[in-house]
Amino acid sequence: MRQMTRRGFVYGSAAVGLVARRGFAQADAGKLLLVGTQTSGTSKGIYAYTFEAGSGELKALGLAGAADNPTFLAMAPDRKTLLVANELDQYEGKPGAAVSTYTLDRGAARLTKVSEVASMGSGTCHVSVDATGRCAFAANYGSGSAASYTLGAGGALSPAPVSFFQYSGSGSDAERQKGPHAHRVTLSPDNRFLLVNDLGLDMIHIYRLDAATAKLTPHEPAVWRSAAGAGPRALQFHPNGKVAYCVEEMAATVAVLRWDATHGTLETMQEIALRAPEFKGLSSGDDIVIDREARFAYATDRFDDIVVTFAISPSDGRLTLVDRMPCGGKVPRHLALDPSGRWLLVANQVSDTISVLARDARTGKLTDAGKNFPLSRPQCLVFA
Repeated sequence: MRQMTRRGFVYGSAAVGLVARRGFAQADAGKLLLVGTQTSGTSKGIYAYTFEAGSGELKALGLAGAADNPTFLAMAPDRKTLLVANELDQYEGKPGAAVSTYTLDRGAARLTKVSEVASMGSGTCHVSVDATGRCAFAANYGSGSAASYTLGAGGALSPAPVSFFQYSGSGSDAERQKGPHAHRVTLSPDNRFLLVNDLGLDMIHIYRLDAATAKLTPHEPAVWRSAAGAGPRALQFHPNGKVAYCVEEMAATVAVLRWDATHGTLETMQEIALRAPEFKGLSSGDDIVIDREARFAYATDRFDDIVVTFAISPSDGRLTLVDRMPCGGKVPRHLALDPSGRWLLVANQVSDTISVLARDARTGKLTDAGKNFPLSRPQCLVFA
């Protein structure tokens, strides 16, 4: 029997939300949205919606594919293969989690499972696919490890990892950094490097990637280090390939990093706070997205339940605070800009809702449009 990771309960239990309605409609009337969930509530896996950019409305298409705790999703370049992190503490009767792949039938909004393999660690919380579509990667939060796999033409994962790295050590926070916690596996824009955010060790591990084989080799220098106790969680590259934005969960900050693609190195340029100076409660940086014009970045902070808007400097990529506003729900876990750029969608775990915020592309500011759509414990939003 498979058991969901305890990490899903760290922030308190959510009220049981409504699940998306059963039955399917054709998904060609609007843009298809896939939503990964925690299946500790009433959710059963990955749900499908159409999104109407004109109105900001989500139309539920139902359960696209049953899955065990699919808390993160990544679409392969072929736009047909979906890579899934199954965030579990136990898999096939042993400690660990899984990574799985599905084939998407876009017209029917259905997912068919292709493969499922052990992630070689517990609490798999993030997955990614490289630009060739032949390499897949997983970050194991619970056990503090990372793995790479080959991805076959039909979307099948290699039965065993090509590369596997088990981290060791601890951070400065005795409670939250007792050991390593791999949180993100991010490809460099040129597809030559893989960067692994480690919240537990306050660093980003850097590897060279052989895209023909999915083999990872430790790079030199092997890591970028954050401030002690910052807890690097999420990473997003600027479209120019020269700057990366790292959300530091425990510090509730965004580190703006200069990326040297030639040498594969990161250098801290700026640290900017997510929360207001007067905020005194528990705060936790979460995720970040950048608009396609690279004029604005949007980051979420859990526990004070906000979305923070930053203006991006066109000269060096540094951030300037524009606004802070409520995220539309409780405990935001993931966010996504819709393809039109007119809306920001937020998956709110504890309020069991997907909130849709209106966006002014000129000023970057967000507005609460009063649009909230029920789904039990949404975790990840991917436009397919």
